[in-house]
Formats: sequence, C-alpha cells, structure tokens
Amino acid sequence: MSFINDARKMLRENIREYGMFIALFIIMAVFAITTDGLFISSRNLVNLVNQTGYIAVLAVGMTLVIVIRHIDLSVGFLAGFLGAVAAIAMVSWHLPVWVVIPMTLVFGILGGLISSFLVAQLGIPAFVATLAGWLGYRGGLQLVTISTGTIVIPDEAFNAIGNAFIPDIPDIGILSGIHKVTLFLGLLAIISFTSGEIISRRKMQKNHFEVLSTGMFTLKLVFVSVLIGGIAWILAGYQGLSWTAVVVLIVVIVYDFITTKTVLGRHIYAVGGNPEAAELSGISVKKITHVVFGSMGMLSALSGILYAARLRSATTVAGTLFELDAIAAAFVGGVSAAGGVGKVMGSLIGALVMTSLTSGMNLMGIDISYQYIVRATVLATAVIFDVTTRKTGK
Repeated sequence: MSFINDARKMLRENIREYGMFIALFIIMAVFAITTDGLFISSRNLVNLVNQTGYIAVLAVGMTLVIVIRHIDLSVGFLAGFLGAVAAIAMVSWHLPVWVVIPMTLVFGILGGLISSFLVAQLGIPAFVATLAGWLGYRGGLQLVTISTGTIVIPDEAFNAIGNAFIPDIPDIGILSGIHKVTLFLGLLAIISFTSGEIISRRKMQKNHFEVLSTGMFTLKLVFVSVLIGGIAWILAGYQGLSWTAVVVLIVVIVYDFITTKTVLGRHIYAVGGNPEAAELSGISVKKITHVVFGSMGMLSALSGILYAARLRSATTVAGTLFELDAIAAAFVGGVSAAGGVGKVMGSLIGALVMTSLTSGMNLMGIDISYQYIVRATVLATAVIFDVTTRKTGK
C-alpha cells in the first residue's frame, strides 16, 4: 500500500512533467496495436525522429518565447527563407558548407533581434510584430525563389545533415546487422542519466529537501533506463542514430543546461513569472527579450537548414505552418500560456507527440481532415490541462 501511495503522490505532484510522457506512451502503444507493430518498427521510428527534427528545434525556442509571455509567428517562414538563402549561397554563390551554416545561423539571430527590437524597444505586441515578420519572410522566400522555383542542393555534406546516419564500427561478428555505435550511445545515456539522478538525489538529501522514496526512485531509474535502451535497440535495428537526431539532442541538452543550471535560465523564468518583479529585482526584461528572440531566430535558421537538407532542396512553400506546429508542440510539452512554466525537454516530447499522431494516422490511412481534428483535440486538451492545474494550484 505504501508503494501505491508513493506512486500516487509522485504522479500528483509531478503531473505536468509526467503527463506528457504518459500521453506519448499511450499514443505509441495505440498505434503499435492498430498498425500491427508497423508504427514501432525500426524504419518507421527512424523516419519519425527525422520528421520531428526541424519542428523539435523550433519548439525548444518557442517554449522560451512563451515562457516570457510572448509568441513568435514569424519562425516558420523565417526558417523557409533562410533555408532558401543557404541553398542559394551554395548553388549560386558557391560558398562551402562550413561557411554557409554559421552564416545562416547569424542571419537567423539578426532576424530574431529585429522582432525583439519591435517588442522590447518599441513596445509593439509580439503577436503583431512577428505577424509582420511572417508576412515579410514569406514575401522574401517567394522573392529569392521567383526565378528558379525549387532550388536543388547538390552538396552531399549539407544534405547528410537531414538524411545520413552516424557511422558504425566495422562488423566484428558480434551483433551483426545491428548499429553498435547507437547501442553504445544508448548505454552512455543510461549511465549519464542514472549517475546524474543519484548525484542530484544525494544533494537534495544533504540539504534536507524531500525526495522520492527509495522504491519509487529505483522504479524511475529502471523505467527511464529501459525506455532509453529500448529506443536505442529499435533505432540500431535499422541504420542507427541520424545526424538530425544528433543535432536535436545537442540543442535539447544545451538549452536544458542553460535553463536549469545558469543565471540566464533563472532570469528567463523570473521574467516569465512576473516581469515587473523581475525588473525591480535588477533583471533587465528588455535584455532577456532580446536574448530569447535572438535564440528563437537562430533555432529558426537551424530548422530551415534541417528541412532543406532533408528535402535536398529549398522550396517556395518551405516553412508553411511550422510556427503552428512549434506552438502546438510547446503547449503539449507542458509550457503554460500564462508564462513562467515550461521545460525544454517537454518541448521535445511535445514535438514527438504531434509527429507521432501524424505518422500513426497516416499509417492507418486516416483522412487528413480527421487528422487535423485529432491534433486540434490534443492541443485543446493540453491547454485545458494547463488552465485546470493552475486553478487547482498544482
């Protein structure tokens, strides 16, 4: 009975954090059954991860934007526009890929700072300022592709970002047909997670903070380790970890560290929680706004690069509805519409939830109109959940 009570208490006190994982697990289980296992096949999960990449990157930035009580509608066409700029730089300007990628990221930062200038310095509502960006970047995308239409990207190194996989060690007769490097990375992830959780628990105990019971803590470690190991095994069964997945993981790890372990991260959440109080305590709200929107612009550029690399081309409609997918992923991932609440890891899970819905319903042959209705229902449920938990003080 004590174990069940501990489980209920843990779930009740961490419902925001665990709710999205439960939702993802249920969705994947349902589609695994309804598609006779096709949904969780190695090939489909690898494709799912690659399809999630460019939206997950946007969702990470969008989470921080919403945390500080703003919104950015420009990110979709900014991503499409900068993807086209990257393609033109390689095809027409003949610039090498190692110059094009950082150049495009810098352009993204500048695009984000334009929005933050309008919002922070001129006091224009973010919705209006970024809607102007949405229109402007859409026009820019049409302008740079008007003479050529779709721009085919021949650079194999660039295209590898969206299509290639990390190399494996030569076959030595052990685990033949399995991507061994992916399994090794999965093992490292399990070790890193387990050691990090144990160290964190000991620090909390040393400072006399309440921690999970030993049984629940052990169950948490086992569950997450099995989950990581299972995903690594499934991915290793096809071609292993893609470079897109590596990029997304790096972004999530870096931003999770910034938001949870640095002064900047604490300031971002302080501004989102109460801008007036943050200003009075010496935090520059304008500076934080510039940082968050500049970061959003950089991630938009990265999203555009991932998308263009995946398609091996820049198209005239690239970026369409990306911003709505990113906003939906952020809310499903647990960010609060009231600001001040939301985790980077949650945005990744939210992106996986939304992409899983699309992938699973496509495999089931469900009409696109019904797909939009289902996704709308999931998004509405996430927002209702946010409002309800805030009202009940959880």
